[in-house]
Amino acid sequence: MNYLEDLLQTLFVMASMVEARDPYTGGHLWRVAQFSHLLAEAADLPEMDTARIALGGFLHDLGKIGVPDAILNKPDRLTDHEYEVIKTHPEVGFRLISGHPLASLVQAAVHSHHEMPDGKGYPQHLAGADIPIDARIIGITDAFDAMTSTRPYRRGMPVERALTIIGEHLGRQFDSSLGTRFMALGASGALNHIVGHSDAGIPMQECPECGPIIVVRRDQDTGAYVYCRNCGYKTTVIRENGQISLAETDDHGTPAELEPEIDHALIGQLVEEAARSLGDAPEIVGEIGDRSLNASRNNQ
Repeated sequence: MNYLEDLLQTLFVMASMVEARDPYTGGHLWRVAQFSHLLAEAADLPEMDTARIALGGFLHDLGKIGVPDAILNKPDRLTDHEYEVIKTHPEVGFRLISGHPLASLVQAAVHSHHEMPDGKGYPQHLAGADIPIDARIIGITDAFDAMTSTRPYRRGMPVERALTIIGEHLGRQFDSSLGTRFMALGASGALNHIVGHSDAGIPMQECPECGPIIVVRRDQDTGAYVYCRNCGYKTTVIRENGQISLAETDDHGTPAELEPEIDHALIGQLVEEAARSLGDAPEIVGEIGDRSLNASRNNQ
């Protein structure tokens, strides 16, 4: 693995560890990244920008590391105070990422994905074109995934309903031009293979005991044990005729088995794809050049 891939891997792993805290949103970062990639392509952005925005989609919720579990995992409506705590996550993420060598690639996504065209978003109350395009795209895809994802207290909306809601809020919550393009993608069926999935071809599974989702990794074949991160219930993966399902057991995972896991196979692919597209970005070339020069001087 080269230096750029090493740096990218640290970003993906950090984001994955944050997501692993929340048993209800497994696969959210992957889906937002995929939706964002498609929307950036539909907006005719260059490949390098598209890759940067997809990376930002995976990193956008990094600041939720600072949100207490009791609020992050609360299944009921948040109080006003709890919502104010949630609203700190863009600033926390911005500060957290600021010292990373590739910070410039994702800071806009991390810091501004909750800004709105009408200026009523947060944390800076940016409006219109003052919102970076990375954040305008991710603001749409993040909201769409939230609406179409199932939670213990509600089923995910049908795609058509979520797209209608986006259309109703164009120019206020969502960028009009980008939102219109995203609605067209949805109407064409281009989003369907991502909705409700945690990886390509791997749909989310529901815990038979408590309802929250269970993520099956691409490297888990028939007979592998997977666990509900909410209640600890143990299930067995079944892969048959290209389909994935779970078989129930009468057991729960041990504390060691329920420790957060990183999907290294998925991250490996994401790192490879990002490195291939971003390798010529000026900020990356400069960073790698500076590090290589310093290493060479240190070895003299």
